[in-house]
Amino acid sequence: MSKSYQIRRFAILIVTGFTVILASCKENRDDSLRPSLNIPQVYDSVGYAFNTESMKPLIQQYMTLVSEARKGNQNGQYVSEESLNSAFTKGIFSLQSVTTPYFASRLQAQNNGFFAELSKASGGSFYPFDRSWEGGVYKSYLLDEYGLEMGQMIEKGLLGATLYNYAMSLTNGTFTTATVDQMLFLYGGNPRFLNSDNSAFYPNPDRFMAGYAARRDDGTGTGLYSQNRQAFITLQTAVQKGEDYDSYRDEALAAIKLNWEKINAATVINNIHASYTMLQAGQLDDNKRADILHLISEAAGFLHGWRTVETQNKKITDAQIDEVLTLLNAPYDRSAAVYRFVTNTDTEATKLTDAVAKLQGVYGFTNAEVESFRHNYVADQAR
Repeated sequence: MSKSYQIRRFAILIVTGFTVILASCKENRDDSLRPSLNIPQVYDSVGYAFNTESMKPLIQQYMTLVSEARKGNQNGQYVSEESLNSAFTKGIFSLQSVTTPYFASRLQAQNNGFFAELSKASGGSFYPFDRSWEGGVYKSYLLDEYGLEMGQMIEKGLLGATLYNYAMSLTNGTFTTATVDQMLFLYGGNPRFLNSDNSAFYPNPDRFMAGYAARRDDGTGTGLYSQNRQAFITLQTAVQKGEDYDSYRDEALAAIKLNWEKINAATVINNIHASYTMLQAGQLDDNKRADILHLISEAAGFLHGWRTVETQNKKITDAQIDEVLTLLNAPYDRSAAVYRFVTNTDTEATKLTDAVAKLQGVYGFTNAEVESFRHNYVADQAR
């Protein structure tokens, strides 16, 4: 072995060793070597209005689509598939452009897409014990022939498939304080973090998933709303401080993702609790039956919207989503049978408790948490 070769080999070993040391230091930076972060008590609102202005056309399109779908809840009111699809695809900032491809396909599929099914049901009438061919209005809800409320599949599904999906896509590029503001806007919150969706008390209350977070939060400062408030403040502060604080940024972002998803699941559980309680109470009339079908459809919509969201952005798997949707009699890959909850209660009701147990297992909710999800704390506490 030549002397020059030995020198080169020794030099390579030194460089390799130095690289390993640097990598080790980088890994440890997230623990004892990282700088401390002084987290303020409030979210910095400077720039929020400007940074979120570009998001407003998207939200306007969402509200336009929801409003169009809700027209079908009126007896004799026809809603065209074309008008729904137009609200989804048109505008300065279309919903279609930021919705998961899977969910967009479920909305727009010819003949059996959510838009088509809602349109076919509109103008008709529905009765669970003698179902018409295409469905229709039952009390104040427009249901398809299987008792599934397509308006809720659309409205609640888009909260995950569009708003959450788009918020997460923003984190893939250059991460700035504007990104944080835009995520907060899509979440439905604002820098004041009111912990209330009550428009009677506030001119700009929480909405979308932030509004549901407020309903699930008992106001003690430890609930999901409060946890996400702290995570957003931490995220904003870390981004403001720069790359030396990236570990704090990444931890806060992970917390926001999980909390956002947990709030969605907690609201699904809330809907299931309410429908199961009515079923168990017995003495169902048409108003209660309609409410049950509405609640279960809403739960299915909330959950279905997370199907095919990228795996790095959610805890629940598509297979687990499919299991719960099947228990709700609203499977993703075949016709629903939601009506059976009110026509065959004795055999169907236990599916609802099984669905809650599945979600509890996925997210590790305690029994006390699952019980607390029965509440709308905004209403209970009049806040």
